[in-house]
Amino acid sequence: MDYTNPFFDNIEKKTNVKKEDILEIANSVSNADFSDPKVVKELIARIGGTAGVPVSKEKEEAIVKAITSGNMPSSFSSLSKIFGPKN
Repeated sequence: MDYTNPFFDNIEKKTNVKKEDILEIANSVSNADFSDPKVVKELIARIGGTAGVPVSKEKEEAIVKAITSGNMPSSFSSLSKIFGPKN
């Protein structure tokens, strides 16, 4: 993958999450068992902590249920609605 791609710069500008942090998380989950709720909860906590975004218990449970049941949206816009800020 081309890590100089402006995609990472755009994400960093919008989220204040560094490219290195994104890559570290991506590498750590490459072989993760997403059918295990504990693994998914740890990932949610890590991403939320890295991004500085608190994740409520209700939102965490909804995300865990969606991922472990195989019903997680695959499009980026659908994911951003789940993880995006409430207005």
